Formats: sequence, C-alpha cells, structure tokens
Amino acid sequence: MSETLEFAPSEPFTLGVELELQLIDRRDGDLTRAATDLLRLTQSRYPSLDIKLEITESMIEVATGIQRDHHGVLINLRTLRDAVCTTANKLNVGVCGGGTHPFQSWAERQIAEGPRMRHISDLYGYLAKQFTVFGQHVHIGCADGDAAVRLVHGLARYVPHFIALAASSPFLQGEDTAFDCARINTVATFPLSGRMPSVRNWAEFNAYFEKMRGTGIVTSMKDFYWDIRPKPEYGTVEIRVFDTPLRVERAAALAIYAQSVARLILAESPGEISEDLYLVYSFNRFQACRFGLSGELVDPLTGSRRTVADEVRATLLAIRQNLPQVGSAALSEIERCLSEGNDASWLRARFGKLGALGAVVDDQCARFSASAESDT
Repeated sequence: MSETLEFAPSEPFTLGVELELQLIDRRDGDLTRAATDLLRLTQSRYPSLDIKLEITESMIEVATGIQRDHHGVLINLRTLRDAVCTTANKLNVGVCGGGTHPFQSWAERQIAEGPRMRHISDLYGYLAKQFTVFGQHVHIGCADGDAAVRLVHGLARYVPHFIALAASSPFLQGEDTAFDCARINTVATFPLSGRMPSVRNWAEFNAYFEKMRGTGIVTSMKDFYWDIRPKPEYGTVEIRVFDTPLRVERAAALAIYAQSVARLILAESPGEISEDLYLVYSFNRFQACRFGLSGELVDPLTGSRRTVADEVRATLLAIRQNLPQVGSAALSEIERCLSEGNDASWLRARFGKLGALGAVVDDQCARFSASAESDT
C-alpha cells in the first residue's frame, strides 16, 4: 500500500523567505565559481544562519527563519545580506540580486557538488547549467493540507502581480530580451513546471501525487517546478515566481504583500475550484513577464481587462481596508515600485546611462550591499 503524503501543520500566515544570489567576479562583472568557498567560510563565521549551495557554483541561497511580520523578515534578510557580503569581500567576490545575470555564458557554469545537484544535471543535461537563474521563494504557513490547496488556487490569480513587481531579469546572454522577467522562460523549459492541477483538497492532491509517484517521474515535491506548490514537510505553500530583487527591502515587502493576499483569500468563503479559473492563466502570466506592470490581465469570468499596476492598486486598497495590522513600510515599498518602476526598469535605465552591462552589474552589487546611494 502506498504511503500517504502527510501535511505537517504550521502556524497560519507565518513566513519564510529564500533568496538565490549571484556571485560576481569583481574584475569583469561576470559570474564566478565561488559558492563552495563562500559557503564554507560563511558557515564558519556565522554558523546559525541558513545558507546553502544551489545548482551551480555561481550562486548561493540564503533563507530566513520563521517570521510573522515585516520587521522580522526585513531584519533577518539584512542579517543574511550583511553576512554573505562581508564574507564575499574576503574572497574578493561580489554579491547581487537580479533574476538573471545579464551576459554570463551558461556553458561556463560548474554544477555544485551534492547528490541532488548531480541528479538534476544527469537528468536535465545542459538545462541544469542554464538553470543558473535567481529567484525569491516565499513560504506561507497553513493550518492543514486543505487550506494549502485552497491557497495555491487562490494565489494563482495574483501570479502576474508577483512576477511584475519582482521582475529584475530584462537582460540575458548580453541582450535585452524585451521581457521584464526573462527568468521564468528558463524555468518553463523543465517538464514539471507550470501550475498545480485543479485538485480540490488534500486527499485529491495525495491521489494525484501517488499516481505521479507510481509512474516513477517524481519522488518528492522537489521534483515539481510549479509556480506555486505545497510544501507538506514544512506546512507551507511556496510561491516561486519572484525574481530575486536588487534590494532586500523590496524582497521583504514582496513577502508581506504575498502574506496579505493570502490572508484576504482565506478570509473569503471558499469558492468552487474549477479549471475555468485557469483559462487565462498562461496569457496573464506571459503579459506580466513580457510587459511587467504595464501588462494587460484578463478576468477569466467577465472578460474584462486591466493592467497589472491597476490590479495591484486595487489589491493594496483591499489590504488597507481589511488588514489594518499590515505595516505601512511594506506597502510603501510596493507603491514605490508602482510609481518608480520595477527593478527591470532600473536595470534598463542604468544600462542606458552606463552603456556597459559589466558596469550595470557593479551597480547591482553596490545596490544589494546597500553601499550605493538609494536612488542611483
């Protein structure tokens, strides 16, 4: 008899945030192979912090502890940033955000050591090295598996918000892609990417998972590269569509925005989970990736259209009206993104001024470490 996939309950709406960071050669702004050395040195200096290897030696992942509010997330992210940047300086390595490196060559990447990394490399071939892209993952605590399934479906409507607000990957292989978020196009090449199927509760999810496990295609939730997925071992729902922002302040604000949306969703009466809710999912997702906050979203039920920015403004209004406990600092950062543009806009503006992508990466490193002027 197959083993049931148990959902470990957690405190609802608690947060965990992960950031995948770029490791930069200070000489030319390209990616460098430094993850193992950086991890070893960082762990010796800051043993309590959650820092780990990612798929290639040119990236590192940091993760917060369990947090409840904006203050906790921001303080934790700043601590992680300072630790990694301080240690990287000892190795003469830069650290920055951004969903893609603007001109690195995937063929030069080196797969990091570890069974999981080797498995991915053996299975996916060159795609594993091309997976040197950088995202922010936000975990939201759920009381049980049924709540997690409901939340995954409810959050699907907001995926374009998350993509457009966090977009920081306009450049790839030395070219302007014309996308605000090109990173997701890389993730989409994996066969188990996309979205969770329209299961209605945790029992149905378990049945689906058992069928997939029976095929031999998957062995754990890690094998699904969905935009949003349940993480039953943590008791969370994990949102995976954010590019890594250029500043931890924006990363913290995005986490609180997602948490607030989750609160709104679970405060509503449960609606019917129908495939119709996903009729325009791929189109709306593309619009956010391609055009960012100017992307046009279609309501699957009414056919009406609004820009991503207008949808975010309406959501911010609902948060203020219904969730007075949400701090103004996080919401102000989201409003700043709406008024001044996302990180993709900032990167294009810097390239327009500097004319060299290597110089843009230098500015990314300065911006991430908070040593640059805030509005340069």
